[in-house]
Amino acid sequence: MRPSRFAASALGALALLLAAALPARAAEIAVATVGPMTGQYAIFGEQLRRGADLAVRTINQAGGVLGRQLRLEVGDDACDPKQAVAVANRLATRRVALVAGHYCSSSSIPASAVYHEAGILQITPASTAPALTDDAAKRGWKTVFRTYGRDDAQARVSGRLLAERFGAVPVAILHDKTSYGRGLADETRAVYRKAGHREAMYEAITAGDKDFTALVSRMKAARIGAIYLGGYHTEAGLIARQAREQGLDAVLVSGDALVTDEFWKIAGPAGNGTLMTFAPDPRRAPAAAAIVGRFRAEGYEPEGYALYSYAAVQVWAEAAARAKSVKASSVAAALRAGTFDTVVGQMRFDAKGDVLAPKYAVYVWKDGRYEEAIPADR
Repeated sequence: MRPSRFAASALGALALLLAAALPARAAEIAVATVGPMTGQYAIFGEQLRRGADLAVRTINQAGGVLGRQLRLEVGDDACDPKQAVAVANRLATRRVALVAGHYCSSSSIPASAVYHEAGILQITPASTAPALTDDAAKRGWKTVFRTYGRDDAQARVSGRLLAERFGAVPVAILHDKTSYGRGLADETRAVYRKAGHREAMYEAITAGDKDFTALVSRMKAARIGAIYLGGYHTEAGLIARQAREQGLDAVLVSGDALVTDEFWKIAGPAGNGTLMTFAPDPRRAPAAAAIVGRFRAEGYEPEGYALYSYAAVQVWAEAAARAKSVKASSVAAALRAGTFDTVVGQMRFDAKGDVLAPKYAVYVWKDGRYEEAIPADR
């Protein structure tokens, strides 16, 4: 049966519309952000997603990259290494030009091998384990970067803090066995020991555990005055609360994973006095004012890594413009060669892809909010 003249005309019109749409879609540049969009660390996945999304929209409003619009894809790794590799392989088949992620170092490290093989540039806004860029450099990989500092840089501040403020009391150093948690704890311990001190306890906990009463009892018996935790906000909040319940009046000290209101929701008043290291609040950077205003106008407070995620897409876009290409090797060369003005301030990268001269301040939690206690330029 032959189609009617009307049907044939309609089919022809539809074909023309599809043909017109395909080049426009093909002209888009796919970029991605990956992190824990579900699970107990989903608050950080949202920070990465929000930052990348607003960066993509802002860049598109300004004309895109090399005259092409960006399209953002979002991957959920749940901070699980196997899931991270699966997501990385999926993004490789979709030929994304950039991955702004992951959040957990234990996800970024195995995924980086997939991105290298696929020729995808990776810029993480949050994975801080030195092994990520150290191992990439040893293998000769040139396409792994981060817009946030490394654990060994952060540990110079936390280790000195333990030595100077808690040198006269027994200190317990804990870690959660993750690449991030153990790495940060071990780097902090090295600085603390170099200052002439030795921890009274060094213990591993398991991420996801809920009951730390036995550990708290041992710390109480050892008269621990300060607890350093290399780990995340969930376990930190539980340890703080259970320590207070058992009458252990030790100060909890931890790293940048506590930069979320979720910590207070778990710890409650037991979180008062908790100290943590984090970069100078990026929301206060003069360069961030307009973007922070846009976030807030959309009903979102860009705490933690949201602005570092924005910066990851921002530096990639500027480097691609300078390289006149979105090819990973070309963009990587431009990133190493230049200086970039970003939403979190001026940024440069070293040969390994690490951001140069990261700074860290010490913050204290008070009544549900954190505030700067020791400035970064101290």
